Parts: sequence; C-alpha cells; structure tokens
Amino acid sequence: MQATQPDARVKAVRHFNRFYTRHIGVLHEHLLKSEYSLTEVRVLYELAHREAPTASELMKDLGLDRGYLSRLLASFEKRGLIERETSEQDGRQSHVRLTRKGRAAFAPLDAASDREVHGMLQQLPDVEQAALVDALHRVESLLGDKAPGAYSLRHHRPGDMGWVVQRHGELYWQEYAWDERFEALVADIAARFVQNYDAKRERCWIAERDGERLGCVFLVKGSDDEARLRLLLVEPRARGLGLGKRLVEECVAFARTAGYKKISLWTNSVLDAARHIYGQQGFKVVREEKHHSFGQDLIGETWELEL
Repeated sequence: MQATQPDARVKAVRHFNRFYTRHIGVLHEHLLKSEYSLTEVRVLYELAHREAPTASELMKDLGLDRGYLSRLLASFEKRGLIERETSEQDGRQSHVRLTRKGRAAFAPLDAASDREVHGMLQQLPDVEQAALVDALHRVESLLGDKAPGAYSLRHHRPGDMGWVVQRHGELYWQEYAWDERFEALVADIAARFVQNYDAKRERCWIAERDGERLGCVFLVKGSDDEARLRLLLVEPRARGLGLGKRLVEECVAFARTAGYKKISLWTNSVLDAARHIYGQQGFKVVREEKHHSFGQDLIGETWELEL
C-alpha cells in the first residue's frame, strides 16, 4: 500500500515554519547573541509585560512543561532576576515578577529584538512593510485564541502615552471624522495624568496581547470624593472580546477601593458602544449639552455612578 503524501497545505505551513525560524535565528543556541535561550527570553518577556503572573499562568499561556518551567524559574531566582510573592487568594500559588536586576537584564534583549526586526523591515519599501504587518495580523487572527480573556491588563509605562494619543487621534478621525483638535485634547489629558500622577488614587490600564496594545482607560482624581473615567478605547480588532466592559469594571472596582464616592465621565451621544457599556455598569446621564467641537456638531453627555 502506497504511503499517503502530506497534504499540500501541511507542506506549505511547514515550509513557512522552516523559513521563518531560519530567518529570525531561533535555531541558534542563544537568542539575540545573548546568554539566554529562546524559551528563557520568552519567559522574561512575559514577566516584563505582565502584572506579576503566577507560575501556573505562565505554564498555561506559554505551553511549557511544569517541571521545565519550575527549573527555569529556580535558575532565574538564583541569579536574582525574579522574586516571588505568595498569592493572597491562594496560598498554594505565588506571583512572579522581575527584580530590578531582571529588568536590567531584559532591557538590552528587548532593544536588540527591536533593532533586529527594524533591520528586517527596512529591507522592504513602505508598501510592502504595511502588507507584511497586515498579513501577520491575519495569521494571528486565524490561529490565535479568540476567547474572552485572550488579553492581559497592566499599568502604564513609558511609551504608552504616545500610543494613547496617536490611536485616539487616528481612530476618531477614521470613525467619526473628529479632527486634530481632539488629538490635542487627548494629549493634554495624558500629559496632566503623567505630571500629576497619584498612584494611590489614579490608574491607567493598558490591555495587550502578545505585547500588542489593544485598549486603554484612565481613572483620575477629580476631587477627594469624585473620580473621573477618561480615554476609554478598544482597538477595532479587539472588539467583541468584552474588553471595554472589563476596562470599565476595573475603574469601578479601583474607585471603590480608593475611597471615592462617585465616578463621573464625559462622552458624546454618537459613541454608542461606549455609552452602552456605561449604562450596563450603572452609570446615568445627568446632563446633556449641544456643542461644536473637533469639527463636528455634537451632543455632549455627563454620566455619573454613585459608589
């Protein structure tokens, strides 16, 4: 009996895998000319971009064997790259985070990876770079985890505010034709948040998946008793995951913990998706006003939630 030939599609995928692993150098013993293996760099990346995950979460998300991950983390701990803290919710679990030494070790790896990818992209004209990025997004959307929760939330860090301003400017122009004056407003809000940041009573959450930002929201201090929810945004490719609802829930939970008595927000009547989320969370419209802003005639709305 003649052996069945592999399907042409299987051949194509395997051919691409061989091409790409050779192209980015993951077959080398140490990644990015460092002392670390691919798996070690991948774990360091997760720890640098997530808010103290548990070892079980790392094992599940990275598909690693429990024993192998345990030995790897033990090696990191011995070298002073990580520290562990017992979970308050489950004493059998521990949260893992990078130490200052760990972040210092990861920073050059992160920079080297950026340089390597930048060099690869620079070999292509702008049109082909855009086509490549679109193709990668398509592959991720087809093969990725589409279930709710296929993202993580973290607090802001350098570089995030520029992204917040840029994506608000781009998306609101594309979807609502709001001009650059809206982008200027967002830039002012983000700048004042950074300059006056009170970690005990204010937060910015960034949602991401595999290092790619998917959304954001801010909770800022209005007064001792009132917090303000600002700059809720969800990328189009992440809509339908329940991300907007999750971001607003985080704001409400933190506001209660911080001792606020009320949350207020300002939005516009054309932003139906956001308004639906606010209504679901118990916010009520307390004031409406017509205005002309960002090149459009709009109806502004003030919403409030008593805590």
